[in-house]
Amino acid sequence: MNDLKIAAEFFPMNERDLDAVAALEASLQAFPWMRVNFEDSLNAGYSLWVLRLGGDLIGFSVLMSVIDEAHLLTIGICRRYQGRGYGARMLRHAMECARLSGATKLFLEVRPSNERAVELYRHFGFKQVGLRKGYYPAVIGREDALIFDKELA
Repeated sequence: MNDLKIAAEFFPMNERDLDAVAALEASLQAFPWMRVNFEDSLNAGYSLWVLRLGGDLIGFSVLMSVIDEAHLLTIGICRRYQGRGYGARMLRHAMECARLSGATKLFLEVRPSNERAVELYRHFGFKQVGLRKGYYPAVIGREDALIFDKELA
């Protein structure tokens, strides 16, 4: 079945999604969030979403909002579906959730080595506003994080 003919739909993440989300995250990252990180975010009342295509979970996002700012904590799309616009849809959805929560600015961190994500964020108007030295664990040592933000209309 052609996935372009099946509508991808967003759903609030719930406890039943946690194992699948953690497994997807583990397939995407060398140093993934653990199930407990998603569970803690859910229990804290953050905005957690999954993207389903024909019932299959293909993406997720976690957004934390505080007063007039939001922070995109993590976002991911199944490798099989990358490069097909689903990451852009997930990011647009996160930005809309941030706006609806009252945020006027959205922040995120990204590894410089994640060139595809850096390109996506820049395409959506995110600007680099800082650098966190040694923020991420890496295979050898640690990797910096680029800090990006975007004003939300």
